[in-house]
Order: sequence, then structure tokens, then C-alpha cells
Amino acid sequence: MSQGDERIAASAADAARQVLGRVVVCAGTDLVDVDDIRALLARQPRFADRHFTPGERAYCLLDRDPAQRFAVRFAAKEAVLKALGTGLSGAALREIEVVRGPSGPPALALAGRAATLAEAAGVDSWLITLTHSRHLAYAFVAGVGRPS
Repeated sequence: MSQGDERIAASAADAARQVLGRVVVCAGTDLVDVDDIRALLARQPRFADRHFTPGERAYCLLDRDPAQRFAVRFAAKEAVLKALGTGLSGAALREIEVVRGPSGPPALALAGRAATLAEAAGVDSWLITLTHSRHLAYAFVAGVGRPS
């Protein structure tokens, strides 16, 4: 088995351990047009400041074309709010942060009202997957909790 295959197998085993004996209590998904986000960033310079944390902005701006990274994070934030059943009015988007784990995979960190809503829903951790192309950004999230 190659080193890459070993890393993938270890990552899959770690993911399985994280959900063993737990239940998915909510799930959400969202698809965002990257060109729409690119236009928003150009038209409304404060858009990124209003909706993304300093850490997210710093990570997105590392890329030559940050619109893809902003779009997929925006999709993740909307997916979380959909999972919590509130839609965009449920919490400030800055209260939902997409962070990079130590080995690179994305994770979620919630604060404020978003964290309160997640706790009320029985969510104590999140699974997240992100993908994007030049034109589309997609996020899927699942809130995981303990069986009742």
C-alpha cells in the first residue's frame, strides 16, 4: 500500500471512529454559483468582512482567484443553517466558520446563536464535505449527536 493509500485508509478509519455509536440529527446541503460570489465580492467590497471570519478571509485570499474558496464556504454556512432548520435568518454567517483541520480536511466551528441552535438540536459535532469547480461550489454538512 502506498503512503497516499495509507493516509486515506487512516483518515477513513478516523472518520468512522468519530461517528461510531452516534447519530446524524440533522443534515443540510447547498450549491453556490462561483460567478455570483465573484460579482458580489467586486460589487460589495465589505461582503467578505460581513460574512466571513478573519481566518476564512485570510485562507481564501491565499488563492489567485479567491471566489471559489469564498463560494464553497458560503455554501457550507448556508448548509449549516438549513440543517438547523432556520435558513439565512437563523444566525449571522460569521458565527459559522469553516476551519482547516491539522491534516487539511475542513471542519466547522460555531459560535453565538449558531452554536446555541446546534446545541438545542442535539448536535455536538459536524461532518462536512466541500467541493468546487470554476463555476459551482457545493457543501454537505451533517450534525452528529448522541442517541437519546
